[in-house]
Amino acid sequence: MYADLLFTGGSVLTPEGPADSAVAVTGERVTAVGPAGKLRELAGPRTEVVDLAGRLLLPGFQDAHVHPVPAGLELSQCDLTGTRTAAESVAAVRAYAEAHPERAWILGGGWSMEAFEGGTPTRELLDAVVPDRPVYLPNRDHHGAWVNSRALELAGIDRDTPDPADGRIERDASGVPSGTLQEGAMQLVGRLAPPATAADRLAALLHAQRHLHALGITAWQDALVGDFLGMDDPAQAYLAAARDGSLTARVVGALWWDRERGAEQIPELVAKREALSHGRFRAGTVKLMLDGVAENGTAALLDPYLDRCGCATANRGKSFVDPDRLPGYVTELDALGFQCHFHALGDRAVRDALDAVAAARAANGPSDTRPHLAHLQVVHPDDVPRFARLGATANIQPLWAAHEPQMDELTIPFLGPERSGWQYPFGSLLRSGARLAAGSDWPVSSPDPVQGIHVAVNRVGPGGGAPVFLPGERLGLRDAITAYTAGSAYVNHLDDTGRVAVGALADLVVLDRDPFAGDPAAVAEARVTHTYVGGVPVYRSQEG
Repeated sequence: MYADLLFTGGSVLTPEGPADSAVAVTGERVTAVGPAGKLRELAGPRTEVVDLAGRLLLPGFQDAHVHPVPAGLELSQCDLTGTRTAAESVAAVRAYAEAHPERAWILGGGWSMEAFEGGTPTRELLDAVVPDRPVYLPNRDHHGAWVNSRALELAGIDRDTPDPADGRIERDASGVPSGTLQEGAMQLVGRLAPPATAADRLAALLHAQRHLHALGITAWQDALVGDFLGMDDPAQAYLAAARDGSLTARVVGALWWDRERGAEQIPELVAKREALSHGRFRAGTVKLMLDGVAENGTAALLDPYLDRCGCATANRGKSFVDPDRLPGYVTELDALGFQCHFHALGDRAVRDALDAVAAARAANGPSDTRPHLAHLQVVHPDDVPRFARLGATANIQPLWAAHEPQMDELTIPFLGPERSGWQYPFGSLLRSGARLAAGSDWPVSSPDPVQGIHVAVNRVGPGGGAPVFLPGERLGLRDAITAYTAGSAYVNHLDDTGRVAVGALADLVVLDRDPFAGDPAAVAEARVTHTYVGGVPVYRSQEG
C-alpha cells in the first residue's frame, strides 16, 4: 500500500533521538520510519513527498497550560502585550479608545508590571486618556487589573471598601484606591464588564488555534474552563468547534474548581465532564488554583516575603483553597477518575499540592489520573524528589526562567538569595526522576514552544544580553523538546501522540533547520514550516 505522505531528506526526532530517516504516513498514522532508500517504494502516484532538505521533523508540540480563548479575545481588544513602558501602555490605550468610540468599555490587557513603579499602575494615568468610559485591563499574568476612576465608581469601590478575602485593592497613602486590583479584587470590576458573545468566543478560539498551529502546536490543555474573575468561559466555544469539525487541535479542558466552594461542586464537575466531552475536546481534568504570583506577594510561601530592606514581613502569600481540606477534595476527584491540574507557584502551594496527591495515593492506590503541578516558581529542595515518588508531573513554563525586569526588580529582592536559587528547578526535577511537561500560560507569555525550548536550554531570554539564570537548572535540547512533546502528551492522556513512531498519530511538525546540528544559543532562530494533525496539514508557511 502506498503512503499518503512521505517525509524524506532530513533529520527525524525519533524516541531514540535524532536520526537521518524517512517517515511514511497513511491515513492519520505513521506507518513506517526508516532509511529513505527503503521507504522510497511507498511513494505512489498520489503520495505527497515532502523534501525536508536538511530540516527537522519532530512530533507536534503540545502546550500543557494555555488559555487560547482569552488570548484570542485580547488580540481583538486593547492589546498591551507589546508595551514595555508606562508611556507606551498609556499611548496604546489612548489609540485604542480613539479608534473605538462605540465601545462602552475599554477591555483587553497584557501590560507588564515592570513598566510601572512597584508594578502597580494608577487610575490617573488612564483617566488622562479615557475619562468618560470604564477601563478594565488585566496585566500579562492575569493576577491583577488596571482600572480607571470611572470603573471604580461603577463598582462602588472607595476608601471604605474592604479587601476581599482572596485579593487586595491597592491604595495610595491616604487609603484611596489607586487603580490596581489584585487577585480576587479584580472581580469587583470584572463582573461588571460586558461579556463576549458566543460568536466572539468561537471566533477567538479559531483565531487562537490558527496562531498555535503556526507555532507547531497540535494539542493543548486549556487551563481554565469555567467562570473566573470575569474571564470568558470557553466551554461552549470548544463544544461548538468540536461538533462542527472546526476544532482541528486535540484539546483537554481543565474544569475550574470554584475556590469559594467545597466538595459540593464535585457532582457538577462530573456532569460537566459528560456534557462537554465531544470529538477532539475532552473535559476530564479539574484545575485547582492554590495560590497567586510572587510579583504581587500572593504566591504561597513557607516563610515570609521580605520587604525592600531585606527584612521579613508578615506576608506569606495566599492559599486560595483551604490546605486542610485540599487532600480530601483531591482524593475524591482522583477516585472519580479526574486528573488534577494544580496552579502551584510558591513553595507552600507546591507542598500543599504534593501532600494532596500523596493523600489520594494513600487512599485510592495507584491510578492513571496523571496529576500535574504548573508554574513551580519556588520549590523547596525537600519537595523536588517527591514528584517522581508520587508520579506527579512537573508542568513547566520555561519562558519565565530568565533574568528580566519582573524577575530582577519585583521578585528576587522579595524572595531573598536562598529562595531565589530555588526558582524554576527544571534540571533538578529532571535529575530526580520527575516527568516534565511544558506550556506557556498564553496570554501571560508567548505560546511559541521554540522560544520556550530556547530558555529551558540556555536560561536566558531569546534576545540574549542578560546573565544566565541559575545555569545548573538548564535542560538539554532533547529533554526540553521532550517536555513539549511526549511530556505534555502524557499529561493530556494522548498516548498515541508525542513521538514519531510506527502506529503513532501523525501529529507532526517541520522546523526550518535542525537545532541539534547548530549552536544551542541559536535555538530561538528556528521557525515552523509545516504542522500536521492526524496527517492533515493545518499550517504551512510561505517558505515551506
